[in-house]
Amino acid sequence: MMRRRTLIQGASTVAVAAATSGLSVRPGGAEPVPNSSGSEPAKLKAPAGACDCHHHIYDGVRFPPKAGVQVVPNARVEEYRLLQRRLGTSRNVVVTPAPFPATVADNQVTLDAIAQLGANARGVAIVYPAITDAELKTLHQGGIRGIRFSLTSGRPGAASHAATDVIEPLAKRVAALGWHVQFNMSAEQIVETEDLLARLPAPIVFDHMGHMPQPAGIDHPAFKIIRRLVDKGQTWVKLSVTYDSSKDGPPGYADVNKVAQAYVKASPERLVWRSNWPHPSETSKPDDAMLLDLVSQWAPDEPTRNRILVANPEALYGFGKSA
Repeated sequence: MMRRRTLIQGASTVAVAAATSGLSVRPGGAEPVPNSSGSEPAKLKAPAGACDCHHHIYDGVRFPPKAGVQVVPNARVEEYRLLQRRLGTSRNVVVTPAPFPATVADNQVTLDAIAQLGANARGVAIVYPAITDAELKTLHQGGIRGIRFSLTSGRPGAASHAATDVIEPLAKRVAALGWHVQFNMSAEQIVETEDLLARLPAPIVFDHMGHMPQPAGIDHPAFKIIRRLVDKGQTWVKLSVTYDSSKDGPPGYADVNKVAQAYVKASPERLVWRSNWPHPSETSKPDDAMLLDLVSQWAPDEPTRNRILVANPEALYGFGKSA
């Protein structure tokens, strides 16, 4: 009787979440998720403690963006929980999305999401040089463990200019908190800023596998730079499908797979996986279950997959440790 009551209560919880998002969910069956194509669960069974190390939360009603900036609809915590159910992940890292940052207060959408998701959530913020030590401490207490620089859309030379004015001074400050510095930058910008990257005092995390362009892939000079940094022990790489650099495209992303496989072969202890949900730059949303299934191609053996999905995120983001 108790088992039946538990099942009914669980089904009711799913129904409430679905109603909130305007979805029709069949408990135990296929589950559609906003901003993700397909509805079937992933074929890869996520291990206990598996972490999605990069996604965004948009809640334009409660946290309005800057004037004139559009947010991704149906990308609140409620919708993300549906994605977690579909993928089988239980830990996550919320990254402040680009439309929000103007002042430190704009990380509130991320802090709020972390608070809702609880002890299994961490965050990456976008901050500016004027941020005070007290504000950094508040972010840390709220679960923030890194800062992000997104430079891929900048003008030529923008990365070097930002490095001089912003990146290095902030890296020194957040290193004292045990945070990392995350870069969303093109392969060309990685080459441009090689000297800076080599001297930063904080751990480095590269988004999108370093945006290796195709067909160059692992033969691009940026790949060798990342490999050297990883070998020094202070650098991590986020494995994900890089839609913008793939010539082969979905569903297989064969060219991107070669880049991911090369990273796994070289340094499985420095890799984490990210969904990038709700895929803000994509008008045709990918199938997140299929994206998770690609990990089986990148890392065919279970111990390596468990390292990438569980152990590495624990080391990088401090899951299981108090603030």
